[in-house]
Order: sequence, then structure tokens, then C-alpha cells
Amino acid sequence: MFAVLKTGGKQYKVASGDILRVEKLAASAGETVQFNDILMVGGTIGAPFVEGAGVQAEVIDQIKGEKLIHFVKRRRKHGSQRTKGHRQQLTLLRVTDILESGAADSGVKAAIGSGSVSGAAVEAAAPAPKAAKKPAAKAEKAAPKAAAGGDDLKKLSGVGPALEKKLHEAGVTSFAQIAAWSDADAEEFGEKLNFKGRIEREGWIDQAKELANG
Repeated sequence: MFAVLKTGGKQYKVASGDILRVEKLAASAGETVQFNDILMVGGTIGAPFVEGAGVQAEVIDQIKGEKLIHFVKRRRKHGSQRTKGHRQQLTLLRVTDILESGAADSGVKAAIGSGSVSGAAVEAAAPAPKAAKKPAAKAEKAAPKAAAGGDDLKKLSGVGPALEKKLHEAGVTSFAQIAAWSDADAEEFGEKLNFKGRIEREGWIDQAKELANG
């Protein structure tokens, strides 16, 4: 029996005993994790996921992918160019079991990406009781004020009002925050905000460092 699972924005067709590499998970070698986003298992197709299905896998090791070279050139009056290498962090897994049902009651740790929120944050983000809704509403009202007091992110190359709004909604309001991003942070925000590759192409991190220093 085979299943099609989704993790790290990618889909994998797997069977018991398969070895696969996925984007890094928050798990150690020897641990067993369970994927719950199952698009298909056997002859059952999900809508979009198959309810109750899961794929369990043992973590073999944390590894790195092949080295990729990025070349970025800015064609402007004060243009610049930069070459850098990147090796994607990956997790090597062995599929141990495919569950057609009952995955929610298996007791196996859910597979969570290391670049995503922590397990504690996931629990904190769960629907709160009715009594706790008022503080949450106050926090939402306070968010626009924090963004309004930040830097003018439209000074970054390629950033307009719509893109600036997306950055504010993601909690990014200052040049200092962007200047402190690592390559992994840039990739994560590119995936999260659906403009993958733009951060590197436009050289946001270098621009933010200059703007943050005045």
C-alpha cells in the first residue's frame, strides 16, 4: 500500500520501508514522527486530506542537500553583485507504517518543520476558550499601531504598499529586523509571503543594513 503525503510544501509518494529526504523536521535521530497531511492512501483520495490517515517514519539523520550557488546582481547607479552558496537542511527518514485510519489516536509525535513555529506555539495558537477572546482582540488592535511606528519598508527595492502590508502582517516593521535575517530566514519569509526568491534578487538584506544605519 502507498500514500501521498505533504510536508515542506512538497508532495511525496511513499510506501512502507521507503527512504526519503524532506525539509528539516524538529526531531532527533531515532525518533518516530507522524505525517498527518495525507493527500491519498491506497485507493482513497482526500478532499484535500484523508481524514484519520497518517504516515509514520523513523528519523535516520539530519543532513544537508547539494550545494546551490546564488548569483545576485543589482543593475542600478550604485549597483552591486554577490555570489553565495547554500545547502538546504534536510531530514533523512525511513517510512515505517502507513495508517488508513486512527492516526489521531496513535500517540506518535507529529512531524513539524524546524523553520515553522514550535510545538508550544502551535498549542498557544489553538482556539482559545470564549473567555480568552477579549485579550486577543486587544492584541489585534494594537498590531496596526506597532506597524505604523515602524520604518517605511517601501524604501526597499520592489516593495510597494501591498507588499509592505504583507510584511507588517508577518510582524516585520523595521529595517533592523530584515538586516538581521539569515539566508534561512529569507527563504522562510519568501515561502510564507509567496514571493520566493525576491528577497535575494532585490538584495533586501543589504539594503536594510544601509537604511538601518541611516
